[in-house]
Amino acid sequence: MDYVQMNILESTMVSICREMGITLMKTSYSTIFNEALDFTCALADRNGDMIAVAEFCPAQIGGMPLLIKTCVREIPLDQIEEGDVIVHNDPYRGGLHTPEHTFFKPFFVDGRLEGFAVAIGHIAEVGGMVPGGFCGEATEIFHEGLRVPPVKIKRRGQDNEEVWKILLANVRTPRYNYGDLRAMISAVDLGVSRIQQVYGKYGKENVQQTISDLMDYSERRMRAEIENIPDGIYEFADKVEDDGIEDREYDIVVRAHVRGDEIIVDYTGSSKQARGPINATLGVTWSATYNALLHLTDPTIPKNSGCFRPVRVVAPPGTIVNVDYPAPEVGGNTETHPRIAGTVLGALGQAIPHRAMAAEGSTHANFVFGGVDARTEEYFACYDLESNGWGGRSFADGNDSCDSINGNCRITPVEVFETRFPWRMESFELVPDSGGAGKFRGGLGYRKQLLCLNEEITASQMSDRYKLAPWGLHGGKPGGKAATLIQRAGTPEWLTVQQAFNKVSPSKYSNITIRKGDRVILQMPGGGGFGEPTERDPAMIAHDLREGFVTREGAARDYGYSEAAE
Repeated sequence: MDYVQMNILESTMVSICREMGITLMKTSYSTIFNEALDFTCALADRNGDMIAVAEFCPAQIGGMPLLIKTCVREIPLDQIEEGDVIVHNDPYRGGLHTPEHTFFKPFFVDGRLEGFAVAIGHIAEVGGMVPGGFCGEATEIFHEGLRVPPVKIKRRGQDNEEVWKILLANVRTPRYNYGDLRAMISAVDLGVSRIQQVYGKYGKENVQQTISDLMDYSERRMRAEIENIPDGIYEFADKVEDDGIEDREYDIVVRAHVRGDEIIVDYTGSSKQARGPINATLGVTWSATYNALLHLTDPTIPKNSGCFRPVRVVAPPGTIVNVDYPAPEVGGNTETHPRIAGTVLGALGQAIPHRAMAAEGSTHANFVFGGVDARTEEYFACYDLESNGWGGRSFADGNDSCDSINGNCRITPVEVFETRFPWRMESFELVPDSGGAGKFRGGLGYRKQLLCLNEEITASQMSDRYKLAPWGLHGGKPGGKAATLIQRAGTPEWLTVQQAFNKVSPSKYSNITIRKGDRVILQMPGGGGFGEPTERDPAMIAHDLREGFVTREGAARDYGYSEAAE
């Protein structure tokens, strides 16, 4: 291998993927793209193997290989022509969940198809039962929006008008969807142009060989990382607290078999698939497994299909980790994914505790809403994702209010949120004592309070950690729980969604009506603590008190800390 050339090519391809993402962000219409950055851009070879990816959304990074491979199997390579663009969002064809739309554009060199530029992003409005797509009470995939198998949205560079008509006729916000879909096309257009320039600069055979070497290199690096984990079978389990339909818990069970330089991650024993929308597709479970391993291994390993070769995933069909058609699954990619990744972290944390963290909040909150804006008389829909505290680690406290492990997304700034949607943000603050106590405490969650300014807004939610707190690790205590509270205009009481709307779940519900003057509180969970609280440095507790991260009552309760000690 020519390591210098390999490093140059890898850096160049990653830069192309980043540039694709910046183009998508700058040209999109919806806040989920231009503020939250809920997308990922990549390059793939003609076999569907990912050869480079930018560091955007981890759930989509790990989901890329299966997505691309299923697409190229369904549309034969000899039927793909220069200028074609393929769109695909079907969760039962290797996809993640219905809102995630993937665009593939082939690139040709000397008349031969060499690979694809790929962009996958979360479209804010996809039709279905609720504005924003997250139907917390869905009982089948058809409730969750329009499913699109791999089809050509452009043929030989020309729009396929029939496909565009179908996509835009089935959503509440066709203008915004049109802009977001065009932004994704612009990203893959740019990717193809840039990678063709690379082939022209370095030569076809040289680039092909270097890409092959690069994936082999990533594989060897990952094998070396796994080989440093002591051989053994490591078990862990966690629960999703309910599915929005039935008030019962669902188990995610993992056994990680480490054998030399390979690992088998087995989810046998996990609960049967749920009636409600918390099920994970196979692509989600693959992605969550890879996501956890990438967090536990050297971050400098090039991210491509090669680094996934030493990993095998066993996910029994018909379970919460490999749902069978036509069950619902929209929450599997946002709520169940981080729980799956967390079980892998918890299992391998027994073998390599210096690399693992306690449970993070493991939810995006997924507060989605829509209606007709009285200011513009135009329909709006928003996917408002939130962030939570991360778990404590063996060497540091958890991070405060970061997006969940599978997201890497940003919160929409208050000024943008209030300009785009008829809400007023009355408060936005960290929640003291929400980080689990430990030698290193968990990160804090936050609370925000919204005032409805529109005559009526329809809201739904897909969230978790309202009943079961994020777990601590190696003696650390659980983090704080999440909450959604409603205050009706003119009344002092704050009610849960169950109390206000007679819903089964406090965190998964559909189509509640928020009226002008009503208030909503969204409170996010904190991360679990790491290590025994009695081992925490008193100076760190005193610092937390000064900063308001813990209260005096919390310091006394969780750490036995007194003012005299301070």
